[in-house]
Amino acid sequence: MEASSAWRDVPRQRIQRFAGRALEEVPRLAQDILAAIRREYPSLVFIDDDSGEPKALVAIRHALEQFVQQMTRGSDRPSALPEMFRDFGRGEVAHGRSLDSLQGIYRLGVRLSWRRMAEIGREAEIPSLAMYELAEYAFEYLDVMVAQSVRGYAEAIARQAGERLRLQRLLIDLLLSEHRSDRSAFLADRAADVGWQLPERVAVAVLLRPTVEAVAPAVGDEVLLDMEGERPRLVVPEPDAPGRAELLHRAVTGWSGAIGPSVPVAEAAASLRWAETAVRMIEQGVLPRGRLLHSAEHVEALVLLPAGELVDDLARRRLARLDESGGPAHAQRLAETLLAWLETRGGAPEVAERLGVHPQTVRYRLRQLRELWGDDLDDPDRRFELELVLRLRRLRGDIAPAPG
Repeated sequence: MEASSAWRDVPRQRIQRFAGRALEEVPRLAQDILAAIRREYPSLVFIDDDSGEPKALVAIRHALEQFVQQMTRGSDRPSALPEMFRDFGRGEVAHGRSLDSLQGIYRLGVRLSWRRMAEIGREAEIPSLAMYELAEYAFEYLDVMVAQSVRGYAEAIARQAGERLRLQRLLIDLLLSEHRSDRSAFLADRAADVGWQLPERVAVAVLLRPTVEAVAPAVGDEVLLDMEGERPRLVVPEPDAPGRAELLHRAVTGWSGAIGPSVPVAEAAASLRWAETAVRMIEQGVLPRGRLLHSAEHVEALVLLPAGELVDDLARRRLARLDESGGPAHAQRLAETLLAWLETRGGAPEVAERLGVHPQTVRYRLRQLRELWGDDLDDPDRRFELELVLRLRRLRGDIAPAPG
């Protein structure tokens, strides 16, 4: 209250009389307020303290006593209230409620309290202007109660969110770990701990942070997200569900990464392996950055490049005859023609169109290839091996892709 307020001008004797009478009323007033709250909010459950009294009744009584004591001292602003008002905020979180009902309870309590205070003020001959100031102080006091509860509510929400994140990371680790036994029941229990329904199929994505401070993708509660590691991981339930892919791509706009194939939930680790392989290739510059790649769309690179040493050994044996063809440039042209022929299995016109050269040129090269490999070109196994090693060379950039 201001130093020049009407309340401060009230003789001290009257204020003491008012305060004494108000404190006498506190026990009965607290009971009346609690009874009104029970009528107004019949579904609320009131917990008793160690002495057997409802905690709410104790809090109402303390709040009333502290209000009277603070206004008697002439405090300019209501000071902090007991810790129990934070507990009420925390309790709303525990019961899954918002603060709306709690604030309504506080307003109800202040309204009933003020009616009684106004009666006592008339008995103690407190001037009207002073009582108006006291009413303003009462509503400031209400703000303090609400602020205490909001703080407790926020603390509980933060703890709850932190605990859910911890349990969610544990669930992700369990899903993505290799295991031999059937852990469906165990996984279902852990999923229930975070309110996640265990799906039949999942796909796992691995992301590359665009910046250190990048905000987590807004993927929604259905997708499990672990942002703790250097490479964030996502577990996407039922990835083939209508609209799921579109929503996921929209959520990770601006991020690079890869998503593994859709697999049964018990095989999530396999999806993770393919996603991690693709991400390594993104980092190496083999696959493009700037979007979420689907591993299934890059099977050739994912299968051939990691097996490079094996395919290189096969290439040395199967492509050695190219060294007999006349020089590096000519060998390169023959390799491109052989791959185009293997992929099209067409005649000279089809291969020529694919390579962007004259059909006569292709006929000449095909004759040379037949001279080099002979009947091997008619053997399905040999043709497969040749195509395999030539495709790897193209992935590496040793063979130019066909025009267009």
